Amino acid sequence: MLSPCEADAQDGQADGQSPPAPGGPAAPLIAPLLSVDGVTLQYQTHDRVVTATQGVSFNVYTADRFVLLGPSGCGKSSLLKCVAGFTKPSAGEVRLKGQAVSTSGPDRMMVFQDFDQLLPWKTVLQNVMFPMIVSRAFPRREIKERARAAISRVKLAGFADAYPHMLSGGMKQRAAIARAMAMEPAVLLMDEPFAALDALTRRRMQEELLQLWDDVRFTVLFVTHSIEEAIIVGSRILVLSPHPGRVKAELNAQAFGREHLGGAEFAALSQRIHAMLFAEDGHGH
Repeated sequence: MLSPCEADAQDGQADGQSPPAPGGPAAPLIAPLLSVDGVTLQYQTHDRVVTATQGVSFNVYTADRFVLLGPSGCGKSSLLKCVAGFTKPSAGEVRLKGQAVSTSGPDRMMVFQDFDQLLPWKTVLQNVMFPMIVSRAFPRREIKERARAAISRVKLAGFADAYPHMLSGGMKQRAAIARAMAMEPAVLLMDEPFAALDALTRRRMQEELLQLWDDVRFTVLFVTHSIEEAIIVGSRILVLSPHPGRVKAELNAQAFGREHLGGAEFAALSQRIHAMLFAEDGHGH
């Protein structure tokens, strides 16, 4: 891992180039895996149109740990649902591997914060197998082996035959991650997956996610409102303004991990992000 002093925070909108190496020259142009281009999201209430995000653009590259960070109500989860294909933008476009996203698909798997996202009448193994069976993305003879491998990667091999009500909150989230990873999605979408966990379990899950990333090098788009979590989990962080969400900065956090928590450079980046998030409303919380 790079030393913290090599971190290079780049302000401003993503410019379509591949992310620069910290402290080094810009990397050569490569095609992004995921491109969000000028996306505005609006929804109709009974008396008005509400704008959730305004003209948001960013690129995600293969093996990125890309974090959407912002205060509650800034449209982070709405952007994630748009990338998933659950909602359509009012303006702008989402492209995956150069193709416009118009519907949901197994190439974008979602992990939510809700502990009840597993099917309660199925075991962990059956839950992980289920999307593979429904999507017919893999030969049926391979599905159980793939599911067991995914369960083993998230350290639940001893609970493959357990039902969700027998699992702790952290174990349920591991099972949900295994279910998503077994599908080998192009992008793993994580909507505040650890927000409902206690502090110690949340810390352990962050570490396990990073270890899993070290092992597999998957691409993840991760939503959080925690500055600390964004810096620890993310290789790049897109900072969004309060409602409606607009891009305030894109920051390179590749040099930071949990081992830097409490260090001067980690604290400086955290304070800088805090100032970005709350400069407009004058609150110091």
